[in-house]
Amino acid sequence: MAGNGVFAEIIDGDVFKYYCEGEWKKSTSGKSVPIINPTTRKTQYKVQACTQEEVNKVMEISKAAQKSWAKTPLWKRAELLHKAAAILKEHKAPIAECLVKEIAKPAKDAVTEVVRSGDLISYTAEEGVRILGEGKFLVSDSFPGNERTKYCLTSKIPLGVILAIPPFNYPVNLAVSKIAPALIAGNSLVLKPPTQGAVAALHMVHCFHLAGFPKGLISCVTGKGSEIGDFLTMHPGVNCISFTGGDTGVAISKKAGMVPLQMELGGKDACIVLEDADLDLAAGNIVKGGFSYSGQRCTAVKVVLVMESVADTLVEKVKAKVEKLTVGPPEDNCDITPVVSESSANFIEGLVMDAKQKNATFCQPYKREGNLIWPLLLDNVRPDMRIAWEEPFGPVLPVIRINSVEEGIHHCNASNFGLQGCVFTKDINKAILISDAMETGTVQINSAPARGPDHFPFQGIKDSGIGSQGITNSINMMTKVKTTVINLPTPSYTMG
Repeated sequence: MAGNGVFAEIIDGDVFKYYCEGEWKKSTSGKSVPIINPTTRKTQYKVQACTQEEVNKVMEISKAAQKSWAKTPLWKRAELLHKAAAILKEHKAPIAECLVKEIAKPAKDAVTEVVRSGDLISYTAEEGVRILGEGKFLVSDSFPGNERTKYCLTSKIPLGVILAIPPFNYPVNLAVSKIAPALIAGNSLVLKPPTQGAVAALHMVHCFHLAGFPKGLISCVTGKGSEIGDFLTMHPGVNCISFTGGDTGVAISKKAGMVPLQMELGGKDACIVLEDADLDLAAGNIVKGGFSYSGQRCTAVKVVLVMESVADTLVEKVKAKVEKLTVGPPEDNCDITPVVSESSANFIEGLVMDAKQKNATFCQPYKREGNLIWPLLLDNVRPDMRIAWEEPFGPVLPVIRINSVEEGIHHCNASNFGLQGCVFTKDINKAILISDAMETGTVQINSAPARGPDHFPFQGIKDSGIGSQGITNSINMMTKVKTTVINLPTPSYTMG
């Protein structure tokens, strides 16, 4: 299905093309980048290895296309986005197939990602019309010492060329969460998809192509980060960078200069469970939050901080649910599927071995076959273990027993991450006090961490990111305020 039918033009032989100037092209490099299927550990797809010269061409075209697009009526931009959303949802099956083969996402979740992405695009179109269709009117005599001799009109205008870099775990959804706000706001968009997930992203871009967006407005370049990564992020033609990923974002932020940044760089989301919590509710959310998509989510529960008095009961409840999780290939819709790469699996194993050497309690035997790691709950984890602080991005969940709420808050706040956290308690007063004390961008009360719904604000503090996402925040972030001041010859007072 992938690369067939309406998608036939995006592939040449066995190598997928890149997208520039409204056309699917082969790179002059003559080279390709292999995409390894995490399940088979064999090459599944190949994409173009674009050159720096091709990046220069993309930036030049993007800048020119943006000037025309900024003059396109807002309703027309929204109309095209709605059309792209419909086409994306219509072709969810081949795109989902790519997600299954590229990133081992369970089949049902892969379809959900594509449909959710279409819904995000449509909502962005509607929200953009509301936000960008309004301006602000100020008068000068509201500030001391002034008469009403100046009228100030403010509106939002586009930044220019937006560089979007999504991560492997949601290569379609986190791409459109950047693309749609950029386009509705009047920007042009250059997408650099992750290697794992690039083919799904290319299929998604073709849906925008089929919708009839102007040539050059959207571009998608593929290739090795070592060759075009820094060249893209430091390119003088870029006016804004929206990045989701890991440590690479820190390096980008240091090199980007005077360019607005929107970044989400991972988390070590803590789950605090108090004595009065509904332990069945907590256990269900811990398993869902910690093990869905094999824990490869920025907002996954990464550490459980449970009061000692209820720890035994909670661990048994979580353990019972973990043992019911299905393990296997994504095509079979298993709960736990292979992690994205061998290097990821090796990193996770390193954290597990460190915990084993330091006498953590293994609630299940550690088991691994290739990139497939069976779900593992680690009890009696201590702060001197790597797993207490490092983000495994895999199906391994540590439990730390605490003796006070303060101890739990301290552990949460001692982390260099601060994306999300959650607290389980029946006392809303305690929940609010703990939420205020936790140094994270979002705190969920009686639920696992989650990025959505996609119009909610989503942000991290500390090493978890810069700026805020969510549809409304992204539109505002990808625009700047333009002010026009009308100077009157004499003071004016309406109905004076």
